[in-house]
Amino acid sequence: MKINVIGVPLNLGCDREGVERAPNHLRERGLMKLIRGNGHRAFDLGNLYVPPVSEADKFARGNSMKYLDAIVEVNNNLAELVYDTLRGSAFPLVLGGDHSLGLGSASGVGKCYDDFGIIWLDAHGDINTSETSPSGNIHGMPLSALMGMGSEELVNVYAPGNKVNPQNVFLVGTRSLDEGEWDLIEREKLSVYTMETIHLKGIGFVAEDIKRKLKERKIRNVHFSIDVDSIDPRFAPGTGTRVCEGLMPDEFNNFVDHMLSTNLIKSMDLVELNPELDVNEQTTSLCLQIIDYITARL
Repeated sequence: MKINVIGVPLNLGCDREGVERAPNHLRERGLMKLIRGNGHRAFDLGNLYVPPVSEADKFARGNSMKYLDAIVEVNNNLAELVYDTLRGSAFPLVLGGDHSLGLGSASGVGKCYDDFGIIWLDAHGDINTSETSPSGNIHGMPLSALMGMGSEELVNVYAPGNKVNPQNVFLVGTRSLDEGEWDLIEREKLSVYTMETIHLKGIGFVAEDIKRKLKERKIRNVHFSIDVDSIDPRFAPGTGTRVCEGLMPDEFNNFVDHMLSTNLIKSMDLVELNPELDVNEQTTSLCLQIIDYITARL
């Protein structure tokens, strides 16, 4: 398989320094050699340009969304690069940076495939809007924007309107949801698999339920977006928004095996590694293991 690695050194969505270092940090620890060692033709497309914005200007477009213009610019460029990668019959592996980049990567997938779905592995819902977000951090808003909800500036990234049918979105591993996010989940009847559900029914049940829905809804292409905070912070301490009681590594691998068995995964994000918060590079090693595990099975 041809894999295009795209770095997005973006920290504006989380408004915290360190996460922008992750793409180069992983490269310096053998990322490309690891992917090629799994038999792929891997190409490093470098890092997307992220415009510099002073902290004093973070609310230049209002006090509900930080660094809006720069984040929109980065996501437009990322969407085009992901789209071009898919059109070239390659697999886009997008390395963050914070999860606001998921708006761009999934928008690029949406332009390529009408019948696509999103599996969003995250401790958080990322379905706040400018009206419901307690912080104004856009890394908590990309998934709602992809579904056509929230500010026009985010909803209309790369192309006007929603990019994915809400019924084709699957949130897995969530355990920290704001009140506005719960309201959206109930209103749209989203498929959300919280850690409480996973603890009660098992990750195998969750995976099989998602596979059943993918088949019923005739979803033929899936964007897999992984936030490292979906994994329990005992194993992934190097991230900015840690939440206890997350996925165990074996649960994560079990879920990945189920999803890859569908042969529907066509693109992937790996986001929110912050090397400055990592302990003995534990989370860095975990991210490399994730990439190794997945690319060995693609």
